[in-house]
Amino acid sequence: MATEPPAGRAPTTERPPGVERLWSGRVPELAADALAHRRLLDAGESARLDAFLRPSDRDAYAVAHVALRRLLGERLGRSPESVTLDREPCTHCDGPHGRPVVPGGAVHFSLSHTEGIVLIALASAPVGVDVEAVPSPKTIADIAGQLHPRERDELAALPAGDRAPAFARCWTRKESVLKAIGVGLNDGLRHPYVGTGPRPGVDPAWRLTDLETDPGYAAAVAVRTAG
Repeated sequence: MATEPPAGRAPTTERPPGVERLWSGRVPELAADALAHRRLLDAGESARLDAFLRPSDRDAYAVAHVALRRLLGERLGRSPESVTLDREPCTHCDGPHGRPVVPGGAVHFSLSHTEGIVLIALASAPVGVDVEAVPSPKTIADIAGQLHPRERDELAALPAGDRAPAFARCWTRKESVLKAIGVGLNDGLRHPYVGTGPRPGVDPAWRLTDLETDPGYAAAVAVRTAG
């Protein structure tokens, strides 16, 4: 039988159609429990956990992957440690390091963690989530030129004080779509266009939603539409 779902919280944003579960947790609050239940991880995950040099990185990985296994176990009606995870072929080289999946496609999932926050989504279709800390002006200056031309123009037109949250919205939207597709940042940041404004750019292939999260962070989820 599946264990109890992980402690945490659901983002207050209403779940988009096709998204079955949104879960978020703060790493400092959940790290001790996650490490105490590392037996739920498979051999590869355990080896990755042991390879981290910084405790903060180790803790974030433990919280994310123990929570993911608990959520998948609950969804599939299985024990977390018995859930098998696989990788789709890489979209560039066909190597076994593409988008992580549950074999057979019974449920799709995505996870993200950054600087103390973990975000996980389960869905009935390919899904991607991303959570990021709002970046510094230097980071924005270094990366903004790689965005879609319309996104660059939108950022440039904003007052300086509004650029950081707008950039963070754009970044998490873009990451969530790319993760759902399974390409990550391998193809750069120009596409797809997702916008920097209060509402995401419209793409009929994806339902893209900004998520509420802790102050100083931005988050988004993208799920493929039925079409």
